[in-house]
Amino acid sequence: MFDDLVKFFVVLLVVVEPLSLLPVLAGLTQGADDAHRRRMACKAVAVAAIVCLVFATAGTKLIELLGISVEAFKVGGGALLFLLAIEMVFARPSGVRTTTPGEEAEAHAREDISVFPLAFPLIAGPGALATILLAFAGVPVGSPLFFAQILVILIVLAITLALALVTGPVMRVIGVTGGAVLGRLLGVLLAALAAQFILDGIREALVT
Repeated sequence: MFDDLVKFFVVLLVVVEPLSLLPVLAGLTQGADDAHRRRMACKAVAVAAIVCLVFATAGTKLIELLGISVEAFKVGGGALLFLLAIEMVFARPSGVRTTTPGEEAEAHAREDISVFPLAFPLIAGPGALATILLAFAGVPVGSPLFFAQILVILIVLAITLALALVTGPVMRVIGVTGGAVLGRLLGVLLAALAAQFILDGIREALVT
């Protein structure tokens, strides 16, 4: 169980990629005071937490309702995460986690950016939700593993919030280039993990 929790933590942390949120948060709150930036960060993480917990609790039931097998979802979810990995490594928008030009223009015009684009799609985007559904598929609600994985989600969101609250100092230390290099390295790791999800799904489908 511990190995599964570590894998879930690594994948979710890489998919959320808290450091990549910092340039967005800094750019969209340019000219605003630190209190406003902190308020946007706290609200965004709170909204993302609600979305993630809803998917963690009801995601398995949704999959069953749609008649989707766990194996099929592993293959599909793995493919989605692989697209995200390509986006991270080659800095080419795949639509998994990025916004369209129109959405980006709308975000710049908003005063409250916490729900869009911070909470969704940047924190609780399709990649993160697919990761959560993959992890919770087949896990009984209320089981020890269920609560352990809930704790993993909260830890990742806490890391995201902690970094967002110190956006200014962190950006001065790593800079945009440093964040981009780290994102590419994490993208390679995510590509391998996504491939593993796909292989696991295919192998389990062949066995059953």
